[in-house]
Amino acid sequence: MRCKLIEDEAKETMIIKAAPPVSRIGSHVAVAGGLVRKGLAEAAEVGAEVIQIFVGSPRGWAPPRIEPGAAREFRERCEALELPVFVHAAYLINLAAPQERTLDLSVEALTATLHAAGLVGARGVVVHAGSSVVPGHEDALRRVRSSFKRVLEGSPASVRLLLEPTAGGGRSLASTLESTAEYLDAVDDVRVGVCLDTCHLHAAGEALGEPGRLAAGIAQLTSDIGAGRIGLVHVNDSKDACGSRRDRHESLGSGQLGARAFEALFAVPELAGVPMVVETPTHAPDVAFLNRVRASRPMSAAARPMP
Repeated sequence: MRCKLIEDEAKETMIIKAAPPVSRIGSHVAVAGGLVRKGLAEAAEVGAEVIQIFVGSPRGWAPPRIEPGAAREFRERCEALELPVFVHAAYLINLAAPQERTLDLSVEALTATLHAAGLVGARGVVVHAGSSVVPGHEDALRRVRSSFKRVLEGSPASVRLLLEPTAGGGRSLASTLESTAEYLDAVDDVRVGVCLDTCHLHAAGEALGEPGRLAAGIAQLTSDIGAGRIGLVHVNDSKDACGSRRDRHESLGSGQLGARAFEALFAVPELAGVPMVVETPTHAPDVAFLNRVRASRPMSAAARPMP
């Protein structure tokens, strides 16, 4: 009988170890008013297991100004809470800009953001893919490669740079899964990962609500760029129709994507363990919704979200 119990316990341990990692769920939080006092308070209020923040104005060129003491307190508190942090870079950054001044400002701003992210203990910095602005797709991709090289040469190795495809407006260089693979091929550096946004993909024409479409698309992207490159997912519904090229976020289940698309996220093997952050008008209810979906997935109760 004792041998049988030991055998059963060994089997149970193997099952738990074999369980896939579970994606942490959280939200973007505001830190104006204090990284700890404001940011961590909001994280606790919405039940976030992972957070995203800005470390400066998202709509200007001014470099981040992080007080070292506040950064250290925030970093230590997040470590104690086992709360991963990601930083979103300023929206003005365009590493493919044809104007030399804009290109230089973009490189400087992103490099400064990566250093600030290192101070607060962030795991990664998300930056929009940008656009060519003027005709000349191949020229723009060449600028992308040079710009990313400049940024990475002057940035801390502890912080991962994550490319976020846009909704496809203007002369966007990365919006669909296919164009994202092309962009990363131009960057030609495996240190650069990907942050997918469900609203952006939907707006760019990816029909995420169709059965199997998301899984097939992510599998193809992973085949094209290599395993482990997807480092974060922004989970947002959309106010507009598929292919609209409009970046307008909506609460989960209240927009054009529908609940099925978000349920599908947890069935994609390549997304197992990838943190998911909402950027919607209603953070707390949307985090709770994703928690319910995650709990309904097979094996979810047997595996703990990765720290």
